[in-house]
Amino acid sequence: MKLGKLERVELRNVWKHEALDFTNWLALPENLRLLSDEIGIDISLIQTEANVGKFNVDILAEEQQTGRKIVIENQLETTDHDHLGKIITYASGFDAEIIVWIVREVRDEHKQAVDWLNEHTDEKINFFVIKMEVWQIADSPYAPKFYVVSQPNDWAKIIKHTATQSSKVSETKLLQLEFWEKFREFAQNKGSRVRLGKPNPQHWFDISFGTSDAHITLTVSNQLGLMSCEIYIPDSKELFFSLENLKDVIHQELGSQLEWAELPKKKASRIKALKQVKLSNTDQWEEYFSWLLEKVELFQKVFFKHIKNIKK
Repeated sequence: MKLGKLERVELRNVWKHEALDFTNWLALPENLRLLSDEIGIDISLIQTEANVGKFNVDILAEEQQTGRKIVIENQLETTDHDHLGKIITYASGFDAEIIVWIVREVRDEHKQAVDWLNEHTDEKINFFVIKMEVWQIADSPYAPKFYVVSQPNDWAKIIKHTATQSSKVSETKLLQLEFWEKFREFAQNKGSRVRLGKPNPQHWFDISFGTSDAHITLTVSNQLGLMSCEIYIPDSKELFFSLENLKDVIHQELGSQLEWAELPKKKASRIKALKQVKLSNTDQWEEYFSWLLEKVELFQKVFFKHIKNIKK
């Protein structure tokens, strides 16, 4: 068997100009998705070269489900003080909570500085330093790779936040965070194409699936002893009723019955599958993960098709 040799390619051989070439390449949805998958945050582009006073941030974006602002600064060189100062300026100018610095190489002192920022800011602020690499085998197409050098320590930030509130860390919140982190790891190990964002210490986990009219929400409640996978429609009764008219077809395609909740006193509506669980029973988590992943993949396939047809 003949094997090829993996060789690293100089970034400037791929992107001659940082702003004109690399930033425009990164701003494409499929490339932002690569970055999203690496750092666990669902990134949606707002604008390239967004103005902050006399300066321009390379990419201004937002987290798709929460709307939290994201600034991305690209530097196809080794990190320097000038760019470190810029990313802080951009973050303050846009009130960004997620700051991403993409570079060719990272000096130790700049990694130390970003680690220090992550340790000494509250849980809302998240700094990432990403090393950009490109690889090739013989004459194959270039293969980009994002390598996380520095990132927030979520557990430390949760503990720090609750300590400043003179209270104990909620064991339930920490259990929820661990549950979603391990679910994300489970899905990745299964090779699933479901895009899972950054886990948080809460009872729900939102997942986008190609439409702004609805998203999938996973929930788990130790108190109620229930776990769910649902289609959450934030503001369209018309869409809910259109889907409800297809209830029998949808149930047949999913192979199971769902709970349809119009929520008449609210703008939102829900369509959900339920399963009894005990969150504290960690021995059964893999069974729970299998159920959630199966439902998410089915929901994405079935509901995306019907919503797309309805919106035509």
